[in-house]
Formats: sequence, C-alpha cells, structure tokens
Amino acid sequence: MVCHAERPVSGIFAAFRTDAPMDGGTWIAADARVDDRQTLAAALGVPHESALSDEELILHAYMKWDVRCVEHLIGDFAFAIWDGRARRLFCARDHFGIKPLYYAHRAPWLLAGRSVDALREHPAISDALDDVAVADFLLFGHKTDPAATTFRDIRRVPPAHTLTWSRDGGCRLHRYWEFPIDEPVYRKDADYAAELRQLLDLAVADRVRGERAGVFFSGGLDSTAVAATARRHAASSSIRGFCFLHESLLADEERRYATVAAAHLGIECRFYEMDSAGWSHAGRERTPEPLVPSIDASAQARCLDDAADHSRIALTGEGADNALLYEWASYVRYLLCGGRIGRLAVDCAEFVRHSRRVPLAAVLTYPRSRLANDGAQPVIPSWISPDLVDRLHLEERWRDVMRPAASPHQTRPAAYFSLQLPLWQDLFDSWDPSYTGVALDVRHPFLDLRVLRFLLSVPVIPWCREKYLLRYAFAADLPPQVRRRPKTPLPGSPEHAKIARDGLPPVMRSPRLGAYAESAYLRALPTSTSMQAEAALRLVTFSRWLAGLESMRVAAATD
Repeated sequence: MVCHAERPVSGIFAAFRTDAPMDGGTWIAADARVDDRQTLAAALGVPHESALSDEELILHAYMKWDVRCVEHLIGDFAFAIWDGRARRLFCARDHFGIKPLYYAHRAPWLLAGRSVDALREHPAISDALDDVAVADFLLFGHKTDPAATTFRDIRRVPPAHTLTWSRDGGCRLHRYWEFPIDEPVYRKDADYAAELRQLLDLAVADRVRGERAGVFFSGGLDSTAVAATARRHAASSSIRGFCFLHESLLADEERRYATVAAAHLGIECRFYEMDSAGWSHAGRERTPEPLVPSIDASAQARCLDDAADHSRIALTGEGADNALLYEWASYVRYLLCGGRIGRLAVDCAEFVRHSRRVPLAAVLTYPRSRLANDGAQPVIPSWISPDLVDRLHLEERWRDVMRPAASPHQTRPAAYFSLQLPLWQDLFDSWDPSYTGVALDVRHPFLDLRVLRFLLSVPVIPWCREKYLLRYAFAADLPPQVRRRPKTPLPGSPEHAKIARDGLPPVMRSPRLGAYAESAYLRALPTSTSMQAEAALRLVTFSRWLAGLESMRVAAATD
C-alpha cells in the first residue's frame, strides 16, 4: 500500500506506539522529487516514462535494494517507509537536506514528519526548549548542530542521513553519503563549457519537468544562467523573474541588471522593494522555529504569493558562489607539492589568454594588511543572560564555531566546507511552505549533485576567478552588461541600514525570555555596528516567536 502525504498538508509521515501490534503492510509517505528518473527506472526494470510517481519509484527502489536504496537516489526528498515484513520504519533525507525531516521518540511514541508544528500537535511532545539551539540562534542566527531543533523533544534527521527504527534495534541514525573529493579534471576549454551547460540543463529539466516556473532573479551570473536554461525548456511566458530590491536603504543595482537580463532573455521580471517604512510583521512570530526575518515581510509575502500564482515551482541560483570560490592559494600549493610545475604554467597561460592579465598580480601586490581579516572580533552580546553564558560555556562555543575551517579537500577546501555548513538548513527553511505559508516549491539547480561534483573538479585557475566558467559557458545567454558585471554584494547590511533609519522593533516580554536575555538591557539594545544590529534583531525575532509560543500554550490550556 502506498500512502502519499500530500505537500504540505499535515506534515506527519508516521506516528505509532512502539509497544503496540505492528501493521503487516508496507507503505511510504514522502515529500520527494526524484531526479534522473530514467537511470533509476532502468535499474529497477520499469519504463521511465511510466505513470509511477516519484514516491512509488522510491518504494520500488526500497523493495529491490532495502535500506541501500538511498545510494541510488538523487533529488530533493524526505520520506518514511514502514516495512511490515521486517517490522521496521525506515526514513531518509536528501544529500543536502533541502527537504525537511523531523522525528520525536518519546516512549512509547515514535513520530516522523516534514513539519515541526505537526509533531508538536501530538500530546506526547512538550514545548520545552533546547537551550543550546536557542543560544546558537541568538549568537549565530542558525543552529550549529544539524540534528537539533529549538524544541528539546524534536530532532531533525541531518542531511544525507537515514533513520531506522525497529523493536530490537531502537532508533539509529546513519550517514549514507559523503561529498566525494575528486582530483582536478583537465580538458579542452570548450569541453568545460559544454559539460556545465549539459549538466545544468539536466538539473533544470529535472526540476521543471516542462512546467511553468519562477526564478528568483538578480541579474547576476547565477540566476541569469538558471533562467536562460529554464527558458530553453518552456515558452518565454512560462518563465518569470522575481527580484528583491533595497534601493532606499543601500546602493543597489539589481534593478538595472535584472531589467537588462530579463529583456535579453525575453522574460518578464517583477520587482519588490524590501524597504518600506516601519517593520511589517518583522518578527514572523508564527514560524515553526525562530528564523532571521526579512526586513520587509509584507513585500516578501507579496513576492511569494505572486510567484505561487504563476507556478508551483521557483528556481534559485544558490550554490554557484560556493562551488566557484577562487581558492588560488590552495590550488597552487597542491600543484607545487605534487611537483606539477608544468601544469601550473599551463593554467597560468590559460588565465592570460582568457583574461588578458597576469594571474594573481592583484593578490600578490595587495597590501598585506588588506589580506588579513580586519573585521571586528565577535563578542557575546551584553544582553545575553550571564547564567546562560556560564552554563553553556558560550564563549568557548563561540571560539569553536568561529575557528578556521578544517577541510579534507586539497584544492577546494573552503568551497567543500561551505557547501556543508549547517546554515544551509535555515536558508532551506526560509523558503519552505511551513515557514512561508505559501505552496511554492523552491528548487536549486546549482545544488544538483551532478553539477556540484563537476564544479568542484574544474581547475581553480582560470575557471574560478570571478566565476569565469559561468561567463565563458553561458556567453551566448548573458547580455554583455551581465557577463562583464563583477561580483557585487550589497554594500552593507540591509538590517543595519533598516534599523538606523526606522529603529529597532520592541522586544516582546514573556515568562521564559528571562532565561535567555537580561531584562535590564532590553529597552535600549546596542545597534551601532552591523554585528550589534543583526544580533539585536535576532533577539527581537526570538522574543516575538517565544511570546507567540506562550500565547498558544495559554490558549490551549483554556480550551
């Protein structure tokens, strides 16, 4: 029996008493998109063009390969399979954790699902908070433990993990995949470009499947390449861009570049200014867990509603910045240590041929003081409860989290490390319907395993400098202004600029807030630096979320 949990209705995949008689059937509940269906179907011996849903393909894979079925899957997925033959629950989450999957084991109950709120509705689950997870949010804006949630009773299945329960073995987590580390691959220039175009084409095709799609669009290289690729799979009217702006807060050129790129591709692009006066629902009190808010929640909501009206699918360019970091020093060290001076000379010659400049000249002649990290050293905000600081050893925790990254990748250590950071989970949460309230499935073609593995195998010189590989591979799809556009992050923190202009929203007091913040500091939180402003906004966000949680508890108690 196949039980498909419709997205994103109740969010519960499985809920049962572990001490009760077990169902003898086999069923699946899932939120899943399986990519490269043709290869999987061939391995299963079923026609890839058959009417089997993605959930049914996963169940067929499980019936053939048992728990090793995940080794044959790519895509975005979270699922639970009850195996009545083995009296076993088997759950799995995709490689990067794009789809959420939570569980709670409160004897005798075992719950699994895609929504924290859905699990919290069960009477066995308390609303006790995980103090470490709360402290992580207040300090860093995200949880550093990929298995943690804000609630003590609820855990998250980490990316690339399975969860198995049986009466004899209990609950067990298992990592089924590690990001592979490949040696650099050397080939002709045209071959690099052709393979990237082919792989991104496959990634977009798997995510769009001939449907209409929106693209979160900035007029930068990444989103324009995604939009151009999507455009090849549908009529221009089927692809629409959606662009966020911060024009009254910061020097923001997104409108100009997005307009040029959209005109070049022949698609419509709509703009949403994220800088209206005041704070519209800035606290996002009703999200399942506290999440760093948009500075203009009403504009964001309009954009998401418009995107969902256009299509149930939206694409982003997330992942390309990480995969194409210009780590020239690690790459040069790798070649020199291997005695591959000839290879380095060839790469430098390629750099000169493509860019008409001497490789590394700007870096080698840069003042050493500018190469050092001249940013302010992080400190524990003064308003955090001293008891919390001492009890959880937060100063030591901060030093541990902020330590230099350790990475086993010799040529791309920072890229490899950055693609596995826990903060990705908060990004994926911020797009998830359980947080936005909008039935929009946001998908990320550059985070396709096939695309990422290729991007991390290209030689750093010349292809990663200013993401040159994208400029070269998509030269025909990018207007000259975008192709020549340097990487241009916003010139400052939108949150800091917003607070400087409109002030900070007030902290909402509630009985449990005192365990995390000193009440004496709450009337005048420091916001003079961007770091202080962003930390203060996290406290405001948490206070409003916590006040909402308390009001729900009071309402439930009076029912």
